Amino acid sequence: MSGGTSLENANPLIFQRTGERLQTANDEDEDVADPIDDREIFDLIRSINDPEHPLSLEELNVVEQVRVRVDDQENTVGVEFTPTIPHCSMATLIGLSIKVKLLRSLPERFKIDVHITPGTHASEDAVNKQLADKERVAAALENSQLLEVVNQCLISNARTG
Repeated sequence: MSGGTSLENANPLIFQRTGERLQTANDEDEDVADPIDDREIFDLIRSINDPEHPLSLEELNVVEQVRVRVDDQENTVGVEFTPTIPHCSMATLIGLSIKVKLLRSLPERFKIDVHITPGTHASEDAVNKQLADKERVAAALENSQLLEVVNQCLISNARTG
């Protein structure tokens, strides 16, 4: 997906995917209150494709369930993601892809906070500022080329779910 340029992290570590969430009868019952939890959010973002490698964000350990926070009553979702290298030039694109996936998947009542795991990226503050700025995110999504790259990241592979 890198468009012929050299990879920043040509040999990333690959991690094992977690098992699929087991569905219960209550999960399927529309009459039972089913608050959104951290596993549900993780399931939404785990199969997002890395923009540089043919692997999911979960397989690269960029996203982990332990770095997802949900407060269904307060309508907040927080996701920390960890780029594979400290100078990853794709960090903003990865964060934008996570944010777009959640914006498209969750009810509008949720405030979504996506940011880099503290201390894991050289430009952490700048990337986090961009991802937190609603106007910047909206402007990015009006760029048809950038939107196409984000959409490619969001297409699920049969391999990753």
